Amino acid sequence: MLLNRKKAGPADAIAAELLVQLNRNVGVSEADATPRDWLRATSLAVRGHLIDGYHAMNAQAQKSGKKQVAFLSMEFLMARQLESALMATGQREVYVEALSRFGTTLDDLLELEPDPALGNGGLGRLAACFLESMASTGVHGYGYGIRYEYGMFRQEIADGWQVERPDDWLSNSNPWEFERAEPAFPIGIGGHVEHRDHRAIWHPAETIIAIAHDILVPGMGGSTVNTLRLWGAKPVNAFDIASFNRGHFLEALAPKIRSKAVTRLLYPDDSTPEGRELRLRQEHFFASASVQDLLRRFLKDHGDWSLLPSKVAIHLNDTHPALAPAELMRLLVDVHELPWERALELAGEVFSYTNHTLMPEALEVWQADLLRRIAPRHLEIIEEINRRFINTTRQRAPSIPLDRVAVVSGDDQARSVNMGRFSVLMSRRVNGVSALHSGLVQERLFPEFAELFPGRFLNVTNGISPRLWLFQTNPGLCNLIDRHIGREWRDAFDLSAIAAKASRDDVLAELRAVKLANKRKLVSVIAQRTGIEVDPHSMFDMQIKRIHEYKRQLLNILGVVARWNAIKANPEQEWAPRTVVLAGKAASSYWLAKLIIKLAHDVARRINSDRETAHLLKLVFLPNYNVSLAERIIPAADLSQQISLAGTEASGTGNMKLALNGALTLGTRDGANIEIAEAVGGDLVFSFGMTVDEVRDLKREGYVPIDVCNADARLRTVLEQVARGDFSPDDPHRFEPVVKSLLSDGDRFMVLADFADYWRAQREVDDLWFDQREWSRRALLNIAQMGSFSADRSIKSYAADIWRCS
Repeated sequence: MLLNRKKAGPADAIAAELLVQLNRNVGVSEADATPRDWLRATSLAVRGHLIDGYHAMNAQAQKSGKKQVAFLSMEFLMARQLESALMATGQREVYVEALSRFGTTLDDLLELEPDPALGNGGLGRLAACFLESMASTGVHGYGYGIRYEYGMFRQEIADGWQVERPDDWLSNSNPWEFERAEPAFPIGIGGHVEHRDHRAIWHPAETIIAIAHDILVPGMGGSTVNTLRLWGAKPVNAFDIASFNRGHFLEALAPKIRSKAVTRLLYPDDSTPEGRELRLRQEHFFASASVQDLLRRFLKDHGDWSLLPSKVAIHLNDTHPALAPAELMRLLVDVHELPWERALELAGEVFSYTNHTLMPEALEVWQADLLRRIAPRHLEIIEEINRRFINTTRQRAPSIPLDRVAVVSGDDQARSVNMGRFSVLMSRRVNGVSALHSGLVQERLFPEFAELFPGRFLNVTNGISPRLWLFQTNPGLCNLIDRHIGREWRDAFDLSAIAAKASRDDVLAELRAVKLANKRKLVSVIAQRTGIEVDPHSMFDMQIKRIHEYKRQLLNILGVVARWNAIKANPEQEWAPRTVVLAGKAASSYWLAKLIIKLAHDVARRINSDRETAHLLKLVFLPNYNVSLAERIIPAADLSQQISLAGTEASGTGNMKLALNGALTLGTRDGANIEIAEAVGGDLVFSFGMTVDEVRDLKREGYVPIDVCNADARLRTVLEQVARGDFSPDDPHRFEPVVKSLLSDGDRFMVLADFADYWRAQREVDDLWFDQREWSRRALLNIAQMGSFSADRSIKSYAADIWRCS
């Protein structure tokens, strides 16, 4: 077939390479190949194109002595790799042509690739965007994390209840990773520390070997290819032959089972002591392996400890990697025998830390006894750092309450270690992720540290990858923009020129056509996954994020019930047809979040079957939310609900993705919602709810949820319906805990306090929907101003102001 062509072109070369990969590396013939075989062959071929650039870049970085950034994160919520790699290398069309010669379509292969199960929500997706933007902007670096075998979990819905299933994303192996037999690092666990001759000698009770698995992360154009290094675990001795020979077959495999538990699952249920211990083992395992790897590379390339801050930057993405500074101190002091003061000075110049939440429960406070059982030497190091810090603070700033800054606190019976404070103390720079959040980090979370270290804190607003969340996710919109302002906007991600077209009816009509096409694709997904038929001409109203009380999916659901009641009471009134879509996972141990998912399904079952209102209102919960599902939902969204209580959402990135794709924002004055409103114009955003100051004032005055409920007949009716079982006739008491959390338990996230203003804003949304020209005009203006929310901009700020590698 290929030999008969007179002149070979790019597709011929790719087709020949595909056959080589299929025959030699996949091990099947063309005649016997299945679609999964072609997927593997194609992935291996594309990966091969990245390798040359990867090696060349590493050689150049080593030769130039370029500073390397290590980004440590418990999560990396990567997109499916094949399409991203094809976009980065600019080879998509040639692979389409080459595969067509074998009767195979690229789109069919792309649907077979599993989502890497390496993250859950915004933290992991941000880390993935940042790695890609680091490569696209020329920042040389490594992402470090854990190679989870089953990730978070695959979410299934059984009778409206979330059911967690293993997400076996590696069942067909992963063609994108390179397993490295070397380097391999021993990770000690438990045991005791011996102090002799002014030295500390740690004798671990158990040792696990960390094995590197590398995934290549190409930037746009493929000139920079960075590495995501994920750590797998194996035992020192995987098989106890003596036990096996005695007939104890399972016991013979116990070392392997214990070691593999560390990398089985992301965020094991920590509602039990065993779950908390496994979580801490995970964090210690990946922090230790990552720091050992960094020092190994530094010593190989440089060897002069004074160069460490100029050659290495280590970034803590939240507090999960917070044991990394203690591990660096252990290696410098115990292994390489640097003086304590010198080691502490170096560590303080190397680390930086991003805080992602103001929630106390997410800042990680470990019991000292547990930390001693897992990493006793690290606990000693943290206690010594804390002792010196407290003494210095007592002398230099006697007005600061020591209990507000102590990393280690409590009596001998209940000592605890605050990993948020330790991260701040050990970092040269500390940043929040939106202007509002960064201010609150300094004012409310770490005010004493901000006083002690006034130059340490700064803001870097989050960003999203334009390559994934526009170029790849919404090609129809990209083509529209190209036609009207040319392609130059893609390089700098400057969309502002399209704003000048917002008065042209033909451009607005094109925008509506693109949106409708995307909505029709989502209609098919909804029908396939839920069996629910929805109208693509209705308003697609989206709230897609992790299920959590502070994100207030409950406010959305109560609003849907109130809307249903209002439509039934006033059927002649104009109501904008709505399809309300929820998607997200609840943590396996978070029973109230799981009950909220059940409430969403029970409400949907009732209102979707109401013949009087179904043409005007439907509620859909899409299961197993992940990156590939987000790629379908986001381009189809008309309305983006970002409704967290002011002061609780650090930033958000879903708000950026949805606005970039032409959804109007219905949001509180929280996180990056504020900056989006400032960028696009406050009149283009449906804002509602209390400000941070108003939330604070209401709490001080004494918030009484029952009074709010009694003063609002609409709200009271909705809560009565939920409480008495109108949506759960099979179990009338099912949702009493939900209502109790609002009325009796203090309504922690003030759902009821913001309900009336939420309802007002929703009526504004209805009014605008009936003017489709104005809706489209505002959508286009939103798109035009979203260029500043690129992750490229974020990474340039990190590189210049935090990592000092620009």
